[in-house]
Amino acid sequence: MSSSELAPQQQAATEALDTHLQEILRWHFSEETGTPYWRDWAKSAGMDPLTEVRSVADLTKFPHFDGELLRTEPHERFVPRAYHGQPFRIFETGGTTGMPKQRISWEDYQIDYSQFSETLDEDAFPRGGYWLMIGPTGPRRLRLAIEHLANVRGSSCYFVDLDPRWVKKLIATKQPDQAKAYMEHVVDQALLILKNRKVQVLFTTPKLLEALSEKVSLVEAGIRGVFCGGTEMSPQTVRFLIEEVLEGEVHLVPTYGNTLMGLAAHKPLTPDEGYSITYYAPQPRAMLRVVNPDQPDELIPYGEWGRVELTTLTKEFFMPRFLERDEAIRREPCELYPWDGVGDVRPFGANEQKIIEGVY
Repeated sequence: MSSSELAPQQQAATEALDTHLQEILRWHFSEETGTPYWRDWAKSAGMDPLTEVRSVADLTKFPHFDGELLRTEPHERFVPRAYHGQPFRIFETGGTTGMPKQRISWEDYQIDYSQFSETLDEDAFPRGGYWLMIGPTGPRRLRLAIEHLANVRGSSCYFVDLDPRWVKKLIATKQPDQAKAYMEHVVDQALLILKNRKVQVLFTTPKLLEALSEKVSLVEAGIRGVFCGGTEMSPQTVRFLIEEVLEGEVHLVPTYGNTLMGLAAHKPLTPDEGYSITYYAPQPRAMLRVVNPDQPDELIPYGEWGRVELTTLTKEFFMPRFLERDEAIRREPCELYPWDGVGDVRPFGANEQKIIEGVY
């Protein structure tokens, strides 16, 4: 579909996003429901977001959100008044070094993954049955989110835990044999479940998926759909997974998400586009932009690399213009998702420095 044909859909999406933004600002900055941190910020900044921020274009009136606040601010400072007195969950981001960033939550992960369920193929991710997640559980929201996604689809989920922090530490301290042994330990646990239980859906990382396929044919094991998470999945990796690891018979769904954003959907993968992945934020609950790393107030032209900027817009959590540790190609809207996408996501600065991805 051409850009001119997409224009009405883009306009409608922009208007819906602006309307949602107004609702979220009223929620976080009003006296009735507001969030202590944001109400205090507005006073100290001498700014009234309820009158000065009328559209997404006005978000530049906010500075880029400082992620260090999620390490240092008391959690209560981010509890909207409307949620006062309600116990919350505490979810962590990667936390490879130092104190991890922490985000509080109530139901966002359920809403995010219930919406994502609507994008899934019914044959590849059938209602009922069993799933297997091989990935980080512990303090991350991913474990609860994947189980909720399975439950929404009438399924139950087995889990094999993974500690990516430990793997990255082993690699960083030049202990590759220990890292390999740990990976084998994780894969062996997954194989045990696959051999003794009827599993139809997998959630794991590209490296673990490949390691698992070296031990067993996933097609013969009865796998019909695979979610593959992790920051970087190059077109070469995607093609290898689809054609070799999954033997062209298992449906692959690349995933890009985190504790702060939720889960992005992807444009259907096709050989004619070289298996390049383009993700689209779950608007209006979150929005992604690709910006100039040196002047992050500026958008990068379509087709060029830049840094990923995230704005989260839910009643539980408002976070404007956070500069992610990812870079991507700015991609044009599509028929399914008439807003900007991010393509070939990889760790920020991947071209200039060695990034330790571990089991991802």
